[in-house]
Amino acid sequence: MNQTDRTLRGAAALVGVAEQVSATGELDLRGRELETAVVKAALDDAGLTLSDVDGVCHAASSMQFAEYLGIHPRFTEATNTGGSSFELHVEHAAAAIAAGLCEVVVGVYAATPRSDRKRRRAGGRRGGGRAGFEATLEWELPYGLRGPMGSYALAASRHMAEFGTTSEQLAQIAVSTREWACLNPQARYQEPITISDVLDSPMESSPLHRLDCCLVTDGAGAFVMTSAERARTLRSKPVYVLGAGTCHDHMIISQMPDLATTPGAISGPSAFAMAGVKPTDVDVLMGYDSFTITALLHLEDLGFCKKGEGGPFAEDGKLGPGGSLAMNTNGGGLSFTHPGMYGMFLIVEAVRQLRGDCGPRQVPDAEIAVAHGSGMVLSSMSTLVLGTEATL
Repeated sequence: MNQTDRTLRGAAALVGVAEQVSATGELDLRGRELETAVVKAALDDAGLTLSDVDGVCHAASSMQFAEYLGIHPRFTEATNTGGSSFELHVEHAAAAIAAGLCEVVVGVYAATPRSDRKRRRAGGRRGGGRAGFEATLEWELPYGLRGPMGSYALAASRHMAEFGTTSEQLAQIAVSTREWACLNPQARYQEPITISDVLDSPMESSPLHRLDCCLVTDGAGAFVMTSAERARTLRSKPVYVLGAGTCHDHMIISQMPDLATTPGAISGPSAFAMAGVKPTDVDVLMGYDSFTITALLHLEDLGFCKKGEGGPFAEDGKLGPGGSLAMNTNGGGLSFTHPGMYGMFLIVEAVRQLRGDCGPRQVPDAEIAVAHGSGMVLSSMSTLVLGTEATL
């Protein structure tokens, strides 16, 4: 069946979002208390209550979370694909809503690795931790691969060798992202940086410097979805799911078919085809930036530039404020927040941009946004195309 024949387009909408982050990188709440607080905030944003909810998404256990909330959902989703889990949850929830399986779905993520480490605890709630990585313990770590940055360093090295990409071009991504963070009072880092700052920061795993790498912070986020019909009656401006696509092709980095090409080369075109739009139609790109190379690969695989041209595309501040492509307008995982599975925050910011709620960092007249999640080690990509109108 042709992608454009599928019925998902415009059938469901995001009607509530919320996040809890801090410029200190730490939060007072944790665990279920934090999850519940951010879900309540998202429901308040939508003008709904817990009694309206009949669907739950949670990357660790939707059953346990629903039990904690005291609800009995008709739709449950606990798939864990790492940082792309939440884009996948939106895709599945939209399909369930379109099929009439449920009407109001909440999705949530919360983790507090920074404050947990400070408290000398074993770690925060991370939605599944290292489950499924047994193979890397046998085939990669014994040979000196440092996780997780070592996997991304391999991808960066390959891209440099194949296409001539430079450390300066990767550094520009960090610089542009920080420019957006300077406009976000909730961002962990709000001081400008230069390409020299990135290159002078400690080498973590060659060729990636410390400022090429994401943060470790506390954070929580949630979304609320419902049918397009009901969305029009609710408090907040609806943001419609126009297209969605998912693809994964490996689990550990040594099994990645091509270190310079991610599964986003499949999920992206699939989502765009369903939405009936092109990359040139996109006003805001929220692309998972666990590392600068991650963001660069998204630009190519989603079709914003040709394969191998991500480095030149990122030069001269094209991705920052006033550039030709507004990317990661909240400051991204590089400068805003990164609790471990960052994909939820891509959705929250994309929705807020399309509503016009982003204050100094608002992209003028934004109508189309993409939230592109990356899970595990460039392993699983889920792409959402969101819009202000259900039909274009």
